[in-house]
Amino acid sequence: MDISSVNLNRLAILVAVVEAGSLTAAARRLGLAKSMVSKHMQLLEAELGVALLVRSTRTLRLTEAGRAFHEASRRVLQAAEDAIEQARSGQDSVQGKLRVAAPVDYGVMVVAPLLSRLRARYPDLTVELQCADHRVDLVADGIDVAVRLGKLADSSLQAARVGPLLRWLVASPDFLASHGTPDTPAALAPLPWVELTVVAQPGNFTLTGAAGQVHEVTMRNTVFSTNSAYASRAAALAGQGVLRATVFSVSDDVAAGRLVRLLPDWSLAASDIHAVYPASPRLPHKVRLFIDELKCVAGLG
Repeated sequence: MDISSVNLNRLAILVAVVEAGSLTAAARRLGLAKSMVSKHMQLLEAELGVALLVRSTRTLRLTEAGRAFHEASRRVLQAAEDAIEQARSGQDSVQGKLRVAAPVDYGVMVVAPLLSRLRARYPDLTVELQCADHRVDLVADGIDVAVRLGKLADSSLQAARVGPLLRWLVASPDFLASHGTPDTPAALAPLPWVELTVVAQPGNFTLTGAAGQVHEVTMRNTVFSTNSAYASRAAALAGQGVLRATVFSVSDDVAAGRLVRLLPDWSLAASDIHAVYPASPRLPHKVRLFIDELKCVAGLG
C-alpha cells in the first residue's frame, strides 16, 4: 500500500480516541464534532482495509489489528513531536498552545500571573488555564500539565515537585484587638475559628515549636465554615476568626497588615506542590518551561 493513500492526520485522531476512551471525549479534546471524529475513523479503516475499532452503545475497544496500529501511530506521532522540538530547540521561542489545570485559588493567584509573564516573553505561545478544585483527567481533557497541592494520588502520571506547600495561622488586627493575641498553642482552641471544609480534619492540626516540641490543637469554636478558600480568606479579613491558610494566599495580606500571622515560632506541617503530566518519552519544551518557571515561583528555582 502506498502511504500517500492514507491521511496521516487521522493517526492523531485515532490516538486521541484510544487515550480518551470514547469518541465523545476525543471530540472534546480535539475540538471537533463527534460525528467528524467518527467519520475520520471510518475513513481510516477504509484506507487501511482493516477494522481498527469495535463499537457498541457503551464501549469502544481496539481490534487486534487496531492495537498494533495504535501503538505504531503513537510512536510516529511522538517521533514527529520530537523532530519539531529538536528543530525549534535552537530558537529562543516557544510556540503552540499550553493547556494547564490548577486548583482555583492557586490558579488565579499564582498560575495565571505566571502564564501571563510567559506569554509576554513568548508571544507565539497561547495558553488555556482551567481552574477547578476537582481532579481533571489530563488525557481525556487534553491537558498538558496540572498543578496538584498536597499528597499525590497513585496514577500513571509523571510528577515533578516544584515547591513546598506551607500554611500559616492568621487573623485580622480587629479580631485580635477584640479577642487578644494567643501566645501559646493552648490559647488557640477556644478562639472563634474559620473552617475550610475541603481539607482533612479542618479543625485539628499539629504545631511544632522551634525546639522540636509538638502540640496537638483542636479548635472548638467554629463560627464560619466554607468549602471555598477565597471565602475563608474573606471571612478572616472581615474579622470572623482564626484561619489556617496557605502562605501563597495570605502572604500579601500579612505583608500589608491586613492579617497577622499567629504564633510565628510554631509551624504547621508542610506538604508539597507538584506539576503532573502524562507519561511521555520526551517532555515537551513548553511544559518543561512552565515547570521551571513554577519552581522559581514556588520555591525550588
